Amino acid sequence: MKKIYLFLTFTIICSITFAQTVFSDDFESYAVGSYIGTQSTYWTTWSGATGGAEDAMVTDTYASSGSNSIAFSSTGAQGGPQDVVLDFGQLYNDGIFTFESDFYIMSGKNAYFNFQGSQTIGSIWALNVNMDNGQVIIDDGAQQASGSYTDQTWFTLKIEANLTLGVWKAYIDNNLIGTWNNSVNTVASVDLYPIQNSDFYVDDISFGHQPYTMPNLNAMLGGLNMGGTIAGQTVTPTITIVNAGQTAITDASVTLEYNGSTTPQSVSGVNIASTSSYDIVLPSVSLTAGSSNVVAYITSINGGNDDDSSDDTLTQTVNPVVPAPGKMVVSEEATGTWCQWCPRGAVYMDLFEASYSGFWVGVAVHNGDPMTDATYDTGFGALIGGYPSATVDRGSDVDPSQMTPEFLSRLQTVPVGVTQNGATWDPVSRQLEVSLTTTFNASANNNYKIACVITEDNVTGTTSGYNQSNAYAGGGNGVMGGFENLPSSVPAAQMVYNHVARSISPSFTGDPNSFPASVNNGDVHTSNFSYTLPAEWDENEIHIVGLLIDPQGRVDNASKSTITQAVSNGWIDGGGTTSINEILNQIDETVQLYPNPAKENVTIQFNLKEQSNISAKLTDLSGKQIAFNQFEKQTGIYESTFSIESLNAGVYYFEFIINDKVKVIKFIKE
Repeated sequence: MKKIYLFLTFTIICSITFAQTVFSDDFESYAVGSYIGTQSTYWTTWSGATGGAEDAMVTDTYASSGSNSIAFSSTGAQGGPQDVVLDFGQLYNDGIFTFESDFYIMSGKNAYFNFQGSQTIGSIWALNVNMDNGQVIIDDGAQQASGSYTDQTWFTLKIEANLTLGVWKAYIDNNLIGTWNNSVNTVASVDLYPIQNSDFYVDDISFGHQPYTMPNLNAMLGGLNMGGTIAGQTVTPTITIVNAGQTAITDASVTLEYNGSTTPQSVSGVNIASTSSYDIVLPSVSLTAGSSNVVAYITSINGGNDDDSSDDTLTQTVNPVVPAPGKMVVSEEATGTWCQWCPRGAVYMDLFEASYSGFWVGVAVHNGDPMTDATYDTGFGALIGGYPSATVDRGSDVDPSQMTPEFLSRLQTVPVGVTQNGATWDPVSRQLEVSLTTTFNASANNNYKIACVITEDNVTGTTSGYNQSNAYAGGGNGVMGGFENLPSSVPAAQMVYNHVARSISPSFTGDPNSFPASVNNGDVHTSNFSYTLPAEWDENEIHIVGLLIDPQGRVDNASKSTITQAVSNGWIDGGGTTSINEILNQIDETVQLYPNPAKENVTIQFNLKEQSNISAKLTDLSGKQIAFNQFEKQTGIYESTFSIESLNAGVYYFEFIINDKVKVIKFIKE
């Protein structure tokens, strides 16, 4: 069995906290075959509808104690429909919260649950727990801890969260597997959701809470982050100390031991208040393949010892992921400026770029805003269930905060081919010639396809369509990469968009004529693409992304480069060019309508290549005309705002005639 995640084992001198039990359930009081949501005030579902497809039934097939447990399995293409919630009855935001449950996972299957950080379900994910292939992976966006289990054997998973200090611990069968500073330190419920390929049982589930009392002077080693998970990465380790006492910490000394080297580091002149944490950054190191021990410890606080030495040392075993040669993983994210939860996607995409650069490429596929590419939006929209969403190598639809496990798994999947980008660039004509040259590591056929994607970073705009709707304003829905400090509608002047999908060519599914009927191991094939970049695209922020798509529609491998890097690689003639000029020039005749859905006003933006006469007709579902307007002799970028406040909620259509071309856009009035 491959170890597909950074395997963390922590040893820390500590005592296990016993919280006062608030709720426990061994399911012995329920009848076999009955739904739990209809019989308990604590159990419910994501939608609130109990006693149906979302709910869980009691079974006597397996049990950790007694005779009964509850069963979960996925039947939907993207997981579910079961989606069971254990409501904690209140929002816990201080003290020590403890959750414990026994799990039984069928061979070759997986299990998943998450903690919700708000009583409004679906607004804040405090923690994700993925259990698959014998590994428990815990993350809050970034991987925090992992441990092992045996298929078809009951094991106990316990999570202890010191919400006062923000220090969390995880145990498997009472063995500590991780200590970390969590990014969200509130818990309101646990969501048991069978993702794709899930089949598991739950028994003896409980949660409890107790206050936390701090000593006078105490520094706790709250976490050790090596700064990466992939062998060969140059990383910057960080030791987190937490002031777990009442007296401010003004200086601290720590030591890191890794790969035969001992690195001391000290900070002084600081003022770490009670319950606050401080990250001590150490010099860069290179992660080596294989299992290695890392020891971090506090050597002094305020010039001496603290009042509790039991939490001063942490030992971690790191076993970095070894990537398959030439493998690059792609994440495509569904987003839109109208989507109030989509800042979460932007934050996690940027986090992945910072954490996995060189092994990962991100593509933000916009919908219903001025950055929308219609071809990409339509194709990707068929793979997702809502906004924000993401896929990893075009696998299952997941929340952007849940991309880590699939990314690390795909990173170790040996690709059929490795693609290199090449290019020529003429800054005067803005002509970009691209070559995607694929060297095959295994036999293939003409069911494999190549697609070329153009993305742009640091995209800004001045119109209202670039204003970002923001559910995290004010912090009521938790911390989200700084969006909690921004208004509910972030002005365009304050927004910068990365990974923006500008074009996918020749289609979302790729070129069906990319390769011959028979491809042998070692064969090399090149596909060419020709672009004329619009003047408003900054060539210095453009990335060329190659996608090698397998016969099942998954991305086998990806490539990424700037224009400069591709030019340095050199352009290769593949014997035929797919011209994308016509595709890109359609942007000059495209109509964008945003926001969509909308409540009061919609803005229509025309981007016209030539002087045009425009007519706009608004109709309802029956085709009845509600409004009509004309715009004569327009050219370039032109915007017009329509008031829809008087319309009833429902579905409407705008029909635009631009010279002799017709475009229809559906929109929803909320």
